[in-house]
Amino acid sequence: MGTFMSSQPHPDEERGFPWPILVGVLAVLVAIGTMVLLSQRNSGANTELPTDPYAENLSLGQLQLSTAENFVGGAVTYIDGKIINNGEKVVTGITAEVTFRNSLGEVVQKEQQQLKVLHTSGPYPDIVGFDKMPLPPGQTATWRTTWEHISSDWNRGYPELRIVKVNTR
Repeated sequence: MGTFMSSQPHPDEERGFPWPILVGVLAVLVAIGTMVLLSQRNSGANTELPTDPYAENLSLGQLQLSTAENFVGGAVTYIDGKIINNGEKVVTGITAEVTFRNSLGEVVQKEQQQLKVLHTSGPYPDIVGFDKMPLPPGQTATWRTTWEHISSDWNRGYPELRIVKVNTR
């Protein structure tokens, strides 16, 4: 009778080291480490937009928050305020960076939005762009921003507003 050879290794025999698995695991660890280092380096970078030079001539104040229900049952938050043009140019557009924070003071939402003039001469308040109702030098206007979504982690306090762009003529 001939000897039968099994292709299965004997349990007592040593198996070869799984080099492909080790190389794969090391590659994944290096990739994760690189991403962590890059994200930490980038998180310390100043990503804040520069402020428009004419913004120093504009004074924001008298902020008010209000909430209303829209026609589909959702909440709409309004931020109203006054703005004074202390400069020598006519303002035809204002973009503000609005920052909402949580109870720990952490930023939970930061967006840019155009401020609109709150026009109240008719039976209902209307919001229009500063291009339609420009703000002359020395004048004051009431403005509004409308928010249909704000992070649920928002602390419900007044957000920070910073003017980042001003259109003038």
